[in-house]
Amino acid sequence: MINNISNVDMHMQQMAVAKTMTSTVGMSMPPILGFKTPALKGKADLRVKKFKRSDDIIIAGEIDDDYVDIIEEDEDSGNNVGFMPSRGFSFVNLLPPKKRTKYLKDCYIIDYIQSPQVRCGMGTEAMKGLAEKAMFDPKIQGRIVTYSAPVCRESSPALFFYKLGFRFMDPQANERMKDCLIKNIPDLPPQTGMMYLPRTYLNKLLHYGELF
Repeated sequence: MINNISNVDMHMQQMAVAKTMTSTVGMSMPPILGFKTPALKGKADLRVKKFKRSDDIIIAGEIDDDYVDIIEEDEDSGNNVGFMPSRGFSFVNLLPPKKRTKYLKDCYIIDYIQSPQVRCGMGTEAMKGLAEKAMFDPKIQGRIVTYSAPVCRESSPALFFYKLGFRFMDPQANERMKDCLIKNIPDLPPQTGMMYLPRTYLNKLLHYGELF
């Protein structure tokens, strides 16, 4: 079917758009179109703090090297001088044993996140904004950490963070998250512990949910 625009009622066209009005200063006002302003979309409440390298936060667990400064330090043995039998039974000074300590570099830590509505993308949008901010911060360089802990017994933020690319420093916890997603089961009992965003997943978070 082809619309015949020559038969359109001109009177109806005039009803669709209001006539141009003249303002008090003599300037023409633009036509008033018949549409409504969309309601403003809410935002998730995201609270973030900053960890500094000078805070000397020690990390225990598996984490990417770009998140930490690895320093070799002396073990606290209490006595660095010992006796070792050798030819002639002479006294020798024993070198103290070394340990590799991981100190967390400058990074953002997510202290709290809550969305006014669930499963509507507000939390994800807030996380994408934080990832962009972290990426362009010359001191942070994209490093983001959080501590996954459920607010109540039935809830767990671990799956939310895992889907966005965050990983636990405990490999077994990551396997549990992967299993929950594959089998579509809740994270019960909820996994708790420190999570971080690997650099390889930073770009994934920035474009999460987009269609290519």
